[in-house]
Amino acid sequence: MADTFTAALIQATSGRDPAATMDAVLPQISDAAAKGAAFVMLPETVGMMEPDPELLREKARSEAQTPALDQLRTAAADAGVWLLIGSLVVQAESSDKLANRSFLVDAAGEIKARYDKIHLFDVELASGERYRESANYRPGANSVTADTPWGCLGMSVCYDLRFPHLYRALARRGAVFLTVPSAFTRPTGKAHWHTLLRARAIENGCYVFAPAQCGEHEGGRQTFGHSLVVDPWGEVIADGGDAPGIVMAEVDIARVAAVRAQIPALQHDREFS
Repeated sequence: MADTFTAALIQATSGRDPAATMDAVLPQISDAAAKGAAFVMLPETVGMMEPDPELLREKARSEAQTPALDQLRTAAADAGVWLLIGSLVVQAESSDKLANRSFLVDAAGEIKARYDKIHLFDVELASGERYRESANYRPGANSVTADTPWGCLGMSVCYDLRFPHLYRALARRGAVFLTVPSAFTRPTGKAHWHTLLRARAIENGCYVFAPAQCGEHEGGRQTFGHSLVVDPWGEVIADGGDAPGIVMAEVDIARVAAVRAQIPALQHDREFS
């Protein structure tokens, strides 16, 4: 296992047309690889952000019939990088609803892990923005960890970030990296994004990778951006700001063990009633 690796987070402003969105994202994967990235990560709903529920259902396909998944797997293999597909909207199996599904793809383009977003965001904001993810999506039921060339990775998506017990479970199962691909709204992003991501890193002595959507999307939704890489001490080592682009960070794997030795909180967990 290498002692270090370069991670790249692609910050995007996905639109309603999956083909146009892929035209923008796919070249960035090879660009990140050319800059030395071994692991490239994409944000939540990177294939499309369709605000109309009826059109969303019409455009969604089964996993096997989702063109963006095939395109992204091919891009990972062509670039020779591991790829986190933050999430794609797919038709859920054995359900009339959709799944918000994150994929971990290896450097040969093979799917190594899948994770369906567990926690769904249902809220009405003071700004008038209204979200009802549960109206369209089926929640996931399983936490997911997967092995990578650099260590164990725990998967999550966006709103999961507010449920710390999920990340504790991932860390206790061996995760040293946590992925949080997101499309945070601007109001909640300004208030809580940096704080929550740093907290999840500190609590668990893990690196946190959070590739994010940014800017104003078709239909008027505004997302916060600021794709972050946070080290196990809670230091932000990369921040993507508020514009689309590629965010690079050097990851020192030994930092996890060093921080956990300083604060062995995982060893001190106790069951209680």
